[in-house]
This record gives sequence, structure tokens and C-alpha cells, in this order.
Amino acid sequence: MTLATLVVMAVCIKLGLWQYNKAEAKQALQRQLENSALAAPVSLPKAITEEWRYRRVKFVGTYEPRYQVLLDNQVESTVAGYHVLTPIRLANSNQYVLVNRGWVTGTLDRKQPVIKTPEGQQEIVGDIFIPLTKFFTLEEPQAIDGKWQVVWQHMDMQRYAKAVPFEVRPFVVRLDPLSMAGGFSRNWPRPGERVTIHLGYAYQWFGFALTLFVIYVVLNVKRVKS
Repeated sequence: MTLATLVVMAVCIKLGLWQYNKAEAKQALQRQLENSALAAPVSLPKAITEEWRYRRVKFVGTYEPRYQVLLDNQVESTVAGYHVLTPIRLANSNQYVLVNRGWVTGTLDRKQPVIKTPEGQQEIVGDIFIPLTKFFTLEEPQAIDGKWQVVWQHMDMQRYAKAVPFEVRPFVVRLDPLSMAGGFSRNWPRPGERVTIHLGYAYQWFGFALTLFVIYVVLNVKRVKS
């Protein structure tokens, strides 16, 4: 009984710490986002580190909608839709950057929405977003039979870089909500939105561990008295 109680308590505490650490990480990202929002936009970097996450940038380029991606299963106000990610060729360069232009609604018949893209040079102002590199997916690693796959389940930058015939920077720029450069709905999620949920889960797991400890003590006190 003692061994079982200790094992279960240890598991509960570990899960509580896991949720608590997730809340701490989200709070750190929220502070990073808030600090970056106050800074003036800077030029695009040639290379980025984690410190560049959410940094505001400004650059000029021309959209290339042929290699556009619709990121599936994006929900806004309980409505399912897509995020529109369009590559843009940087002015005076052969390099490209993926720009997340925002959210568009989907259709019940799952037909791809018609996306209008402005022509000519555009001034882009936005913040740097670094997509996940580890996730489970059954998607094909690249375009099949030369046909471009528009709808993606995850924004896999490595897969995208292999599928396109140009050099693309390894990050996404989320278009500023006030920008007029062909944007859609841009209510970007804030890292701190789920902090209270993670903390709630953490306290629940710690509560389970404490409850087990109290039950163990009560049962053993009764056994000693008897």
C-alpha cells in the first residue's frame, strides 16, 4: 500500500509540475510578445534564434500565390476555416518569406475558398512566428506528380522548403492586423490565453497527490489504533 501510494503521488506531482511548467512557458512567451509589440519594426534578419520570436519586422516584396498554402482546421469564433500563407519574393533578392495573411472561413462542402492576392510590390509589416518542428502527420512529404497541394494540416517548414523551387526563410511572418497588404481576419492567438487552464490542471494534480497522502495517513492511523 505504501509503495503504491508513493508511486501514484509521484505521478500526480510530475503531471502537476508538467502543467505548471507549461503555464510558465506560456507566460514567458506572452511577455516576449508584449515587449516586441512595443518595439519599432526592423529589417528581416538573415538568420533567427528563439529571441526573434514575435519580433516586428518590415520589408517589401511581391506575392507568389502559385505556392500558397491553406492551413486547415483553424477555428475563429467557433467557425472552422483556413489560414492563408502566401510566399512573397523579397525586393532585390531571390529569397522568399511565407506571410500568414490571416484567417478565412471554410465551406460546408470543403471546397477551397477563392483567395484574392494583390499584385505588385507590397510593404509587409508583421511579427515573426516560428512553426513547430515536431508533430505527428500522415501528409505526403512533398507535392505529388508536380501538382501543388494547397491544403496542409501543419505548417512544416522543412517540407515546404523541399517542395518549392526557391529559397525560403525558415519562419513565417504574421501580417500586422492594421496592414493593407492583402490581409484577412488577423486575430492572432496570444500565448497567455491558456495559462489559467494549465494552472488549473496543475493544481488538480497537486490536489490529487495531497488527497492520496491524507487518505494514506488516515488509514494508517486507524490501523495503529485498532
